[in-house]
Amino acid sequence: MGDIEQRSQATEDAVVRVVQRIAAVPASEWDACAGGADSSGKIGHPDNPFISHAFLHALEESGSATRTTGWLPQHLLLEDPAGGLAGCMPCYLKSHSYGEYVFDHAWADAYERAGSSYYPKLQVAVPFTPVTGRRLLVREGPGRAEREAILLQAAATLADRLDVSSLHVTFPTREEWGLAGQLGFLQRNDQQFHWRNETHGSFEDFLAVLASRKRKAIRIERRRAKEGGIEIEWVTGSDLTEAHWDAFFAFYMDTGSRKWGSPYLTRSFFSLIGEAMRDQILLVLAKRGGHPIAGALNFIGSDTLYGRYWGALEEHACLHFEVCYYQAIDYAIAHRLARVEAGAQGAHKLARGYLPVPTYSAHWIADPALRRAVADYLTRERAAVAHEIALLGEESPYRKPE
Repeated sequence: MGDIEQRSQATEDAVVRVVQRIAAVPASEWDACAGGADSSGKIGHPDNPFISHAFLHALEESGSATRTTGWLPQHLLLEDPAGGLAGCMPCYLKSHSYGEYVFDHAWADAYERAGSSYYPKLQVAVPFTPVTGRRLLVREGPGRAEREAILLQAAATLADRLDVSSLHVTFPTREEWGLAGQLGFLQRNDQQFHWRNETHGSFEDFLAVLASRKRKAIRIERRRAKEGGIEIEWVTGSDLTEAHWDAFFAFYMDTGSRKWGSPYLTRSFFSLIGEAMRDQILLVLAKRGGHPIAGALNFIGSDTLYGRYWGALEEHACLHFEVCYYQAIDYAIAHRLARVEAGAQGAHKLARGYLPVPTYSAHWIADPALRRAVADYLTRERAAVAHEIALLGEESPYRKPE
C-alpha cells in the first residue's frame, strides 16, 4: 500500500503512510501522539491506556489481533515534515464484525442479501475494547484540528483505495464524532453505564447519597458476596505474577467460552501487558480457602478506572457485583479517580450507582443505496437511544434533590 497524499488549505500537502505492524512504529512516537507527553515534553503513559503503543502491540504480538483472527492492521501514520510523527490512527482491515461492540451485523446481512459483499471493511478502533477514547491521535499544538481531519480523510481514501464496503470509527470522543459528522460520516449513538466520583472520601460517603432502599440493597449484596469465607485482594504493579495470569486466564476462558463461543485474547496477551503495563493494571481477585476462584481485570487511566474482563470458576451470590462494581468504586475512591467505566451494556449497573452516558461511532459507507438505508435507520436509532438514556436517568438510584 503506497502513501496517501491529503491536500489541505491550512497546511502543506500531508503524506499519510500505512503500516501493517505497530512494531514498525517507535513507541515513543506513537505515545507522544496519543497524549503521553508531560509538561516537560517527557513521554510517558497516555491518559487512556488502550490507545497506548504497549496495549496495541500486545494485541498484535500475542496473536489476538492479526490477519489470522480477522484484524489485519492498517495503521495510519501522518508524517511530520520536520521529522517524526504528527499523528497516527489505529486501523484494521476486518473480515467480520466480531469484537467491536458496535453492531452492524444487520447491515452486513441486508447488503449481502442484495447480492453485494460487506466484508472486508475498515475499522478504526481498539480491538475488543468498548472504551471511549481518542482515535485521531495527533500531537498537541497549532493545527491539531486540521491534522485530525487529515487522518480521517486519509482513512476514507484508504477505504476507497482498498475497495471495501465501509469504514467505521468506533468509540471515538464526542469531539471526534462531531468532526466525522462534519466530514460526511454517518453518526451513531449507544450507551454505557459509568460511575462518577463526587469527591467521596469512602464507600459509605457514596452510599449516603443513594436512596435508602438502594443503599440497603447494596449493603446486603456486599455481605452476601463474602459469605463462605471469600476474601478479596487487589493486585497491581510488581506484585502481578505469571501465577496470577494463569488464574485469571482460566476465569477469562470460562466466561468467554460461555458468552462468545470463542474468547478473543490469547494467554500470551496477559503476560505481555503484565510486563509492559503492570503499573496501569488492577487485578481484583476473589479467593476461597486461599485459592483464586474469580477475578476482574481493570486498567488504570489518569483519572479513570476501566473495568474490562471478569470470570469465575465458582458461582456465588452477588460475587460478580462485588468484584466488578463495588471493588472498582472502592479503588477509585481510595485513589481519587474521577470515574469508573464498567464496560459495555448492562442496565443492572444502574441500581449499583452507575449512570447512563452516550457513546459514539461514525460510519462511511461507499454504496449510496446502503448509505441511505443506514442513514434513515440511524436517525431513528439516535432518537431511541436519547429517549432511553432520559428514561434510565429518571430511575437513578441517587436521592432526589429536596
